[in-house]
Amino acid sequence: MSSKCPCGLPESYEKCCGRFHKGEGTAPTAEALMRSRYSAFAVGDADYLERSWHPATRPADTGVDRRTRWTGLEVLETAKGGPFDNEGTVRFRAHYVERGRRGRMDENSKFVRVDGDWVYVGSV
Repeated sequence: MSSKCPCGLPESYEKCCGRFHKGEGTAPTAEALMRSRYSAFAVGDADYLERSWHPATRPADTGVDRRTRWTGLEVLETAKGGPFDNEGTVRFRAHYVERGRRGRMDENSKFVRVDGDWVYVGSV
């Protein structure tokens, strides 16, 4: 039985973000990439986070912390970032538990296309 995708969409992880993590296609929109990156944090896939981060802004450490348990994602707003755009932003709220304490992270993320594929640039 397949588990639900951490990104919050109703598909299984394997049919949703898991396929991008495995390299089976690329995210068609900035929102899809943001959701797949959230899922990568949730499942601890540092390699995917590195691959989907713009080379000019990618840190040496992607920030995956096994002590953080990601518990939910809310997409609050998107601007551009569609299949025919070259850049876009996604504003989201991510919920987590760390050291037994609940927290949340709010971010407005910028995404651009590099060689046709969406990549994360940073927060704006």
